[in-house]
Amino acid sequence: MKALRFRRNLPRYAAARLAGSLTPGRGATVGPLELVDLDPPAEPGPDWVRVRPRLSGICGSDLATVDGRSARYFEPLVSFPFVPGHEVVGDLDDDQRVVLEPVLGCASRNITPACAACTDGRLGNCEHTTFGDLSPGIQTGSCHDTGGGWATAFHAHPSQLHPVPDGLSDEAAVMVEPTACGVHAAFTARVPDDGVVAVLGAGTLGLVTIAALRAHTTPRTIVATARYPDQRRLADELGADLVVAPDEVRRAVRRAAGTRAIGGNGQGPEGDVDRLTGGADTVIDCVGSSSSLTDALAIARPGGRIVLLGMPAVVELELTPLWHRELELVGSYTYGTEALPDGSTARTFDLAFDLVTRADLGRLVTATYPLARYREALQHAASAGSRGAVKVAFDLRDERERNAR
Repeated sequence: MKALRFRRNLPRYAAARLAGSLTPGRGATVGPLELVDLDPPAEPGPDWVRVRPRLSGICGSDLATVDGRSARYFEPLVSFPFVPGHEVVGDLDDDQRVVLEPVLGCASRNITPACAACTDGRLGNCEHTTFGDLSPGIQTGSCHDTGGGWATAFHAHPSQLHPVPDGLSDEAAVMVEPTACGVHAAFTARVPDDGVVAVLGAGTLGLVTIAALRAHTTPRTIVATARYPDQRRLADELGADLVVAPDEVRRAVRRAAGTRAIGGNGQGPEGDVDRLTGGADTVIDCVGSSSSLTDALAIARPGGRIVLLGMPAVVELELTPLWHRELELVGSYTYGTEALPDGSTARTFDLAFDLVTRADLGRLVTATYPLARYREALQHAASAGSRGAVKVAFDLRDERERNAR
């Protein structure tokens, strides 16, 4: 079978880091990722099933890995070599179409009794990501034993699979996993009724988070930042009330929250805005950079909540406002089960399927590539915003047919 395989190779990883720092996505040309022919993977356990991907998305964490920017934190949580790819819609051997929920929790690792997090439905908080019947890996796409979506086949545990309704396109289905991340962030944000929420970043995660906030919360104002015209248009269409450039967010939140500015020297695009006396009730950072987190700390009101959805690596921050303003800084990694306002619960993926349909999120898939053009695909994904794209995905439908002949 065809697969994109990522090997442990420190010289190539260093080369990828250098190339990616010069041109995002260029790590694919010199790094440890390679297109190979592999024997079909062995089943990790008796209950596992084969999945044949149709579409498999490229996300920010994939790009960080390819460009040598992923945090060393993950080193003991992956197993080499691995096949990336966790945003997947594919077929089982009985031709049933499914979407993958990639987190490898206690059920997939055959661990009983399950840890408290898995028992409570908080799959992303599983305590056993390096134990059980599988090699280390926090999710499919970082575990040697499972394979991943950037291949013509991989294996999944039944607990990871969700049937796709007949009327849902492949493009919509491949958006379910990232949308679930946005839905979980919207619930983690705890946005008060009639509050102000700011979403930093309008890539895939930012856009699906805006849609989720509009669907599941009742803020007075959603402020969003976007760098490029297509991002601004989509943020507006998906429910943002005010869309501004990143360097205008402090002034925008000041207006939306009716608060006052502190400090500043009157220079630059922010004028007299250094930080705010009040601010947004909640800030969701979908970027995860030093700059975006600094903005989040500057615009969150005292006692406010900052949700880190974008995957950071090493950042440099002035944390005095976190201490002085008694802010909450919380992470939002994946999904599981959400507590609804009426006291009931729902699986995040079920809510994501509904939101993808209602908000027509399949339109965010703006480019697809065969595996053979992976270098071009990854460079496109790394510069998606500036090129008018959002989600870039591998299209394996023709590849599977060629392999079957």
